[in-house]
Parts: sequence; structure tokens; C-alpha cells
Amino acid sequence: MLPIDKCVVCNGNLLEIKVTEIVKGGGNTATLQVNALVCQNCGERFYHVDTIRKFENIKLKLERKETQDLISVGQSFEVA
Repeated sequence: MLPIDKCVVCNGNLLEIKVTEIVKGGGNTATLQVNALVCQNCGERFYHVDTIRKFENIKLKLERKETQDLISVGQSFEVA
């Protein structure tokens, strides 16, 4: 997946697993499941460049309110 075999933060072992990532933009939030290398020691996540581009594209869509191709799964509320 990535050209690393140890965590660059703590030198721990990495394991490729599916994780849930949260992307925010324009007051909206989207969640998606992606593969990441996760450090088994400190929990740091490492993503493939294509996955990072996907995060950036989703953030732009959220900021532009272009959410027609996203699935609504509920509402969020802020407590004052």
C-alpha cells in the first residue's frame, strides 16, 4: 500500500485494515470506509495518495454543498 513498513512516529509495526474516516467541510460531515496502514503501537494512520485525494474531493463537495451523490444518514446538532 505505502512504501513504508514501520511507523514513522514510533517505529511500530503496521497493519493494513479498513477504517472509518470523517471528512468535514462547509459545516457538513461525511464518513467513509477506507483502507489504511495503522500502527499497532501508537494508532497512527497512513493513507495511500489516492485515498488522500478522495478525502480532498469529498471536502470540496461538502464545502460547495454538492451533496446530491452522498447518502444522508441523519442529522447533526450543536449544543450551545
